[in-house]
Formats: sequence, C-alpha cells, structure tokens
Amino acid sequence: MEFFTDLINAADRVFVAHWPLLLKGTIDTLLMVVFSTLGAYVLGIPLAVILKITRPGSLHPIPVVPVVIGWIVNMGRSIPYIILMIVLIPVTRAVVGSTLSIQGAIFPLIIGATPFVARMVETSFEELPPGRVEAALAFGASTMQVIWKVYLRESLPSLVRGAAISAITLIGYSAIAGALGNGGLGDVAIRYGYNRYQGDVMIVCIIILVIMVQVIQSVADLVARKIDKRI
Repeated sequence: MEFFTDLINAADRVFVAHWPLLLKGTIDTLLMVVFSTLGAYVLGIPLAVILKITRPGSLHPIPVVPVVIGWIVNMGRSIPYIILMIVLIPVTRAVVGSTLSIQGAIFPLIIGATPFVARMVETSFEELPPGRVEAALAFGASTMQVIWKVYLRESLPSLVRGAAISAITLIGYSAIAGALGNGGLGDVAIRYGYNRYQGDVMIVCIIILVIMVQVIQSVADLVARKIDKRI
C-alpha cells in the first residue's frame, strides 16, 4: 500500500512540474487515435462489406473478390507498424506534406489499422444468425437495405466493442509513432523519460495511457450493453 501511495505522490509531483508537456502529449495522442480510428473505419467497413457479400452463398457471390481482398488485408495485417510507417514515408510526405507531425502519424496509422478493422467488422457480421438476412430478403429488402438494416444495425454492439479494441490498439501504435518523432505521449516518454533519464516522466506517461485504455474500454462496454437488444 505504501508503494502505491509513493507512486501516486511521485506522479503528482511530475505532473505538476511538467503538466503543459504532458497535457499537450495527451491531446496529441487523443487526436491521433480518434482521427485514425475514424479513418480506419471509413475504409475498413466497405472492405468488410465487400468481403461478406461476395463470399460463396452470400448476397452477390464473386469467389475471386474475397480471395484477392483477403490476401491484401492479410498482407497489411502482417507488416509490423514501425516498418509500415517507414515504408510509407514518401507517400505520407506526398499526401500530408510532413512525416514528423500529428498529421504525418495519422495517415500511416489509418493505413496500418484498416486491415485490422476490416477483419474485426467482418467477424461482427459473421456472428449474426443467417436467419436474419434470409428474413430480410423474404420481405423484399434490397442489398443496401440488408447491409444497412441487418449487417450494420444488428451487429452494432459487436461493432462498438470492436471499435474499442481498434482504438486501444491504435494507442499502442501512436506511442510508436511518437517514439519516431510524431508527437504524443510516446514522444514525451522517449525524449524526456529515456533520453534525459527522467524515469518518473515515463511512468506518468504510462499511467496516462493506462487510464485512456480503461476509459475507452469502459465506455464501449457501457454503450454496447445499452444498445444490445439481447440484454
């Protein structure tokens, strides 16, 4: 108990001494995570829909499409983020004009997270009972109505939980981006906690990241329970 009390007191002293730096790092990390999560879902949901509806026995079976997209998604998921970020440096510079900024981190974060999100969303679709799609088709629903009212709406609780997992994963990716000079808490932890031998600053950065993860997961669980019709 005394250990945790000392840890809290030390963290409080560090935060008071470095609060502008830590606040900016926290805001930068949140911006990277929020915008990259949104971007990854904007790209990942259509990919998941295409993978789902083109599978054999689905709404519009085209066997070659899920095979090709599946290979692309799997290759994207297999590349470690730090390598992907380095490989994308020329593209990132061409798209956003800089690689050492929050904007320079968001673009590769989106590219790196999109394959992961596509598989997460596809898994949410697979969890739906087949009878719901068949019932919607029996009532004359179009393909877009099935996608919107069955796949997306009925799997919303699972999608919310998946979004939390994606955001938490991107917190870890953002720390890597920060360590490479793109800002955020990862940048603070490296520049001050590691390079300047201020271990207490690094510990506070870790505490803030842990709090972020706990808040995101708790909020997602609460929202998912609220909208889950089975509960």
